[in-house]
Amino acid sequence: MSKRIMFTGGSGKAGRHVVQYLVERGHQVLNIDTKRLDNPSVRTLITDITDSGQVFNALSSYTGLHEFDPSLRPQPIDAVVHFAAIPRIMITPDNEIFRINALGTYNVIEAAVKLGIRKIVIASSETTYGLVFANELRNPRYFPLDEEYDVDPMDSYALSKIVNEQTARAFALRSGFDIYALRIGNVIEPHEYDLFPNWFADPGFRKRIAWSYIDARDLGQITHLAIETDGLGFQVINAANDDTSSNLPTKELIDRFYPGVPLKHELGEYETLLSNRKARDMLGFRSQHSWRKYLPQV
Repeated sequence: MSKRIMFTGGSGKAGRHVVQYLVERGHQVLNIDTKRLDNPSVRTLITDITDSGQVFNALSSYTGLHEFDPSLRPQPIDAVVHFAAIPRIMITPDNEIFRINALGTYNVIEAAVKLGIRKIVIASSETTYGLVFANELRNPRYFPLDEEYDVDPMDSYALSKIVNEQTARAFALRSGFDIYALRIGNVIEPHEYDLFPNWFADPGFRKRIAWSYIDARDLGQITHLAIETDGLGFQVINAANDDTSSNLPTKELIDRFYPGVPLKHELGEYETLLSNRKARDMLGFRSQHSWRKYLPQV
């Protein structure tokens, strides 16, 4: 059944693919962003998520495409998907990353809850596990990285994402609404599979992200499943493909680059080190876009 979805950050790298995935499944999406999305099926409402008043106004706006539509009356919203953020460190000063990401997420979740929108999906990050943006390379306490891991990052970006998860949890407890935080791995667009051979030649290059990745279209699937799956309350769910972004077996990667790190359970030959078992078990996620589909000769 078609749903009306407010989507923040739909003009970004991940967002534009997820928005298209939702549109292709018949949903009406209003993109809330500071930049226009080049998609004729989606209107962009230019909005500053750090301004609470703008966010409340945006989430209670008309979602249609054109100002000459027969009716411009706002209609009930089924879900809010919040991807808008400063996407990594070293783009703006650290305190600005934290301010925009933490305050923006608070504003979006607060507005959605107070407007009675009972399904909220937010973008968290693999960086929360503390490996990606650590000052020096560090080992995790175990592999695979799962949602039970005691996250302990030292950078402002990952810290903002942990704060966002706690904000989501607080509002879920307060409201009884479903709020799911997706810890998204390194997003790969369809044209970026051309990069993989260079990564294979330097297998240590992607050590910091534990060789995880999520195809942008598979991220669309996970987001769609999160919208469609009701009754889970507050959840943190990793978003990753089934395999690593390396052509080496997973055990070889651990032995070479993370020697001595214990395994929480036995892993498949090429199994991801950013566990997606929860996404598969709770949401029914089934990855459709392994790199092996696009680089069969490797």
